[in-house]
Amino acid sequence: MKNTLIKAICAAAFILSVGPAFAEKPVLGVAEFKNTATGVYWWRGGVGWDLSSMLTNELASTNAFTLVERSKLEPVLAEQDLADYGRVRKGTGAKVGQLTGAQYLVLGTVTAFEDKVAKTGGGVSFKGIRVGGKKGDAYLAVDLRVVDSTTGEIAFVRTVEGRASTKGINLGLYRGGFGGNLAKEEKTPTGKAIRAAVIEIADYLECAMVTKGGCMAEYDAKESKRRASGKKSLKLD
Repeated sequence: MKNTLIKAICAAAFILSVGPAFAEKPVLGVAEFKNTATGVYWWRGGVGWDLSSMLTNELASTNAFTLVERSKLEPVLAEQDLADYGRVRKGTGAKVGQLTGAQYLVLGTVTAFEDKVAKTGGGVSFKGIRVGGKKGDAYLAVDLRVVDSTTGEIAFVRTVEGRASTKGINLGLYRGGFGGNLAKEEKTPTGKAIRAAVIEIADYLECAMVTKGGCMAEYDAKESKRRASGKKSLKLD
């Protein structure tokens, strides 16, 4: 009897210790990013979906979420239509009504952007590209909202910042990594600030929605610092 009780206690402790690993992962869909900031020279058609794809990849790499595709549904729906119309061999086509629905929709809006170059030293700057030794700095702020797709309520909200600086860049190093409309920004301060913000969003969501607990202290401290800095910059009569 005693051994049975001990085994039961050990089993319960094991389940409690590994439970979160077996818990159902939150299902997320990342919407197209929006932009309300001024002077964002790199924002052009398609960038909103490029940022959505970047964040989707970062969230998937955490292995903490199930991600559903929302930006490229047309090929999936077309494949389902082929089966629905009887144009593929019976039993081999994609089934209609089997798409996984997102529990939460992640919404991101770029609300601030700055791109500066130090005035010392030589070199030139054009649209975020640094050549010839000047030091460039970039800052990006993204207002993040996570909406419960069932109730429409905002479940999580946060302003996430990305900062980066670098010295002059070789023009031959721009391509690769980002892809799409942001490809040429990868090695620039702007590109690094974008990447920093996207990674910060993914880490924050993993903490807030999955890990929870003590990890939130770091993000709460960052939020308090951001708000305090914002208040200092305000000039009130």
